[in-house]
Amino acid sequence: MESNGFRPLDEKSLIEYIKATPSLCSKLGNQLDSLQIKEVGDGNLNFVYIVISSTSSLVIKQAIPYIRCIGESWPMTKERAYFEATTLKEHGRLCPVHVPEVYHFDRVMSLIAMRYLEPPHIILRKGLIAGIEYPLLAEHMSEYMANTLFFTSLLYNSTTEHKRAVAEFCGNVELCRLTEQVVFSDPYKVSQYNRWTFPYLDRDAELVREDDTLKLEVAELKSMFCERAQALIHGDLHTGSVMVTCDSTQVIDPEFSFYGPMGFDVGAFLGNLILAFFAQDGHADQGNDRKAYQQWILRTIEDTWNLFQKKFTALWDEHKDGLGEAYLSAIYNTPELQLLVQKKYMKELFHDTLGFGASKMIRRIVGVAHVEDFESIPGASKRAFCERQALEVAKLLLKERRGFQSINQVISAIQELHDKSSG
Repeated sequence: MESNGFRPLDEKSLIEYIKATPSLCSKLGNQLDSLQIKEVGDGNLNFVYIVISSTSSLVIKQAIPYIRCIGESWPMTKERAYFEATTLKEHGRLCPVHVPEVYHFDRVMSLIAMRYLEPPHIILRKGLIAGIEYPLLAEHMSEYMANTLFFTSLLYNSTTEHKRAVAEFCGNVELCRLTEQVVFSDPYKVSQYNRWTFPYLDRDAELVREDDTLKLEVAELKSMFCERAQALIHGDLHTGSVMVTCDSTQVIDPEFSFYGPMGFDVGAFLGNLILAFFAQDGHADQGNDRKAYQQWILRTIEDTWNLFQKKFTALWDEHKDGLGEAYLSAIYNTPELQLLVQKKYMKELFHDTLGFGASKMIRRIVGVAHVEDFESIPGASKRAFCERQALEVAKLLLKERRGFQSINQVISAIQELHDKSSG
């Protein structure tokens, strides 16, 4: 046990913890004699337990003081659990349909108890690998992103409220620094944590490290990530942070949350869908060439951005006379000026989205912590073929992002490069 009272729990000690915590006992219907507990944490950082009683269920997540997938050689603050719980509550208030409810938080133990997303919920990434279509995914994710980003920005809040919140989330500096390192720095230099599909992508990784234009662009994005407190972002919104069924979409794991650039969230989600698109060729077989599924992914990327833009600007229109201090209604007081402001804002957000999405894609191919979409492809040469296409698109989007005026143009560029490489 640490001096502050923290102790890492296992299946056995977790039962004792639950019995000593009234709110958890009551959530489980006080049926504690035959609790079933299963550790399911397959992520990089934490321990996650599913707890099932005869009448109810919940999930308990505990942060430990190091990065789980690397070990005690890479220490990491347990305080990330506080920021995760705080964001789950705040984002849950703003978008309750798509964020699981928090039942209990213990700051000393870095422990969160929340709603168990029961089967058939699965991690979206696993559904994409399996080739499952989710007809409401774009609708739900655009709703989540529009609500959480708009209502925590200066389009809705006063600068007083905003700065108070920014100051609190500055405390999540360690996880921000982790992102700064693995997304914006390591892939562009020699780093002990970088890896790629050897030997096939050796030259590709080298080209990333030698590309001065790429380095200039990623420096700009890193500055924005570090300096721009635009909204309370999830901070790690990839397809492994979303659980789905055909009619439910739930966003989990916001431990990287802080006040940062909106495009980092939107880009992370869209960038991971682009990775899933290119991975499909590696999962195709004689029974299913995955071509129809690839078209569904492209439609989902397009729909997600278009719906997000529509919902976000609708919220802006609805609240333009409110407390938000970014664009005071006394100044931006004609429909024409309002439209001009929105068009400029959304264009910049679109370009930020492409840049951040591309940088997230690059780190997943030549940096640390790769994605199962590619890792589960049998055969290194086939995997490298898919990864190389995704890497080329990512470099194009990062360097040329300001040249794209619509998501449709992005989809065309993805399709064109894929057809050329596969042809």
